[in-house]
Amino acid sequence: MKITDIKTAEVTVPTGYTYHYVRVYTDEGVYGTGEASHVDGGWRNSTRHMAKMIIGMDPRDVDACFELIRRKYIFMGGAGGTAISALTGIEIALWDLAGKAQGVPVYRLLGGKFRDRVRLYVDSAHYDYNERAAEVKERGFTAIKFDLDDAQNPHKLDPWNWSVTPDELKSLVDQAFAIREGIGPSLDLAIDLHGRYDATAGMKMAQEFEPLNLLWLEEPVPPENIDALAKITHATGTPICVGENLYLRHGFRDLLQQQAADIIMPDISKCGGLSECRKIANMAEIYYVPFAPHNNSSALSTVGDAHVCASVPNFLVLEYHRFDDPTWDDVLATDTSVIQDGHVVLTDAPGLGVELNEEFLASQLKDGEALWQ
Repeated sequence: MKITDIKTAEVTVPTGYTYHYVRVYTDEGVYGTGEASHVDGGWRNSTRHMAKMIIGMDPRDVDACFELIRRKYIFMGGAGGTAISALTGIEIALWDLAGKAQGVPVYRLLGGKFRDRVRLYVDSAHYDYNERAAEVKERGFTAIKFDLDDAQNPHKLDPWNWSVTPDELKSLVDQAFAIREGIGPSLDLAIDLHGRYDATAGMKMAQEFEPLNLLWLEEPVPPENIDALAKITHATGTPICVGENLYLRHGFRDLLQQQAADIIMPDISKCGGLSECRKIANMAEIYYVPFAPHNNSSALSTVGDAHVCASVPNFLVLEYHRFDDPTWDDVLATDTSVIQDGHVVLTDAPGLGVELNEEFLASQLKDGEALWQ
């Protein structure tokens, strides 16, 4: 079996989200589909350039195809950023193809599954916490996340300064306690700061939040300085979770060696793909660090993520970022929802186990525009 072509699709759904898909074709008629997230406007050209490097290779040699491209990109962003995100779309498509070619689900190729259902948490941004908590519980979810960072906080020194004034700190702490009281003690609660505070502010908040029994406090400081993050993690009993802005295994090495975080959250469709993130999870396991992937992608990537989450023992929970999107299930050609009772339920279908709803996706394009290019 040989790779003959690789094409891309870019679709903006009615709710405003734009999804980026990759399809790998072969000389035997079998194809695989993947998704890349957090890419820029040049991602299609990057994908086409990468495709030329592996045309003619056996698509079932997933890691070899991935590593060939990554090494050739070493001087063009092969350590992180958009290049890796574009490559990730190809990698996921290759796994889907490999599973179909062998008639087995991807999780079988990753070593089998530890669980049949993959638990999700609902990212709720700044949504009303009482109303959202009730909706989340009703639909079977057991975990929820709210954003607390706010550039418009009236007590900030200025929009550029991410230290925290006494009144600002009080307002953030009061809000966090109100959220916990509003949702109750049984729902797992995570708080996201989006890496927008300095180390002192992050430490103050982490310590103030200790009575809340958080699932985690996410990204209290920017991702570039592991030492600053470690200082916070080691100074508080609040679990610290980071990793959505790191790439490849290499990006997590120092983080884990310094035990600078309690939980890691790589974005699987951004930082390297299924095999790479399984390796990251395996690295984390030897430090007894749970694996809770970030996920801001469509239903296709969410299913792909679930295959990885099922294949590792230290999985904690996977993000679900489209709770209010009525088109969530429309991107897949399936009669049942991907999410059932707050979980992704894995099947025995080959590959990722799902296919894109190309009729729906094509209907979102301009007249005459081809879906796959």
